[in-house]
Amino acid sequence: MSVLVGLVRHGAHDDLGTWLSGRTRDIALNAAGRDQTAALARRLAGRGIAAVCTSPRRRTVETAAILGQGLGLTPEPQPAWDEVDFGAWSGARFADLEDDPAWRHWNAARATAPTPGGETMAAAADRALAHLHRLAERGGGGPVLCVSHCDVIRGVVARVLGLGLDNILRFEIGPASVSWVLSHGQGSAQVLTLNGTE
Repeated sequence: MSVLVGLVRHGAHDDLGTWLSGRTRDIALNAAGRDQTAALARRLAGRGIAAVCTSPRRRTVETAAILGQGLGLTPEPQPAWDEVDFGAWSGARFADLEDDPAWRHWNAARATAPTPGGETMAAAADRALAHLHRLAERGGGGPVLCVSHCDVIRGVVARVLGLGLDNILRFEIGPASVSWVLSHGQGSAQVLTLNGTE
């Protein structure tokens, strides 16, 4: 059985592009993020969305709540879609990380570079991808939305397309965007659209 899965990045927040929020800076959506997400909910209305699952971070929970309200669904927490555990980098300013050789290595070699005391990009992508395939294997129902984070979504998309994780910075996943993946279960899936914001 196949299932259509919308990978939704959380809406905008005030730390976006300045801080590596990670798992430690549990921040709320800003007004623009709430508006973006409400607009996405309006675009998805009438598409038969059957369920919404979400990372446990505040920014994703708020995004999922707005989507759920607009779609008449109650979001379900799903830790498989949690943010990458960036370890000691979590909560740092990007400007402060630029001179860190380990940070530069991480951004050049995501497939193999570790985070300091956190998880690898492979581990983050694989946990989310495993949940994507479980959705198809349980079968039934309409499309499912999984609300997550930029790098987690990039990792899943890269895995589905057969791209190395070193390539994930070659495509963008914008705030409150949706990327549609058709999961057939048992490790098989197709990317249908990427980074849809309209």
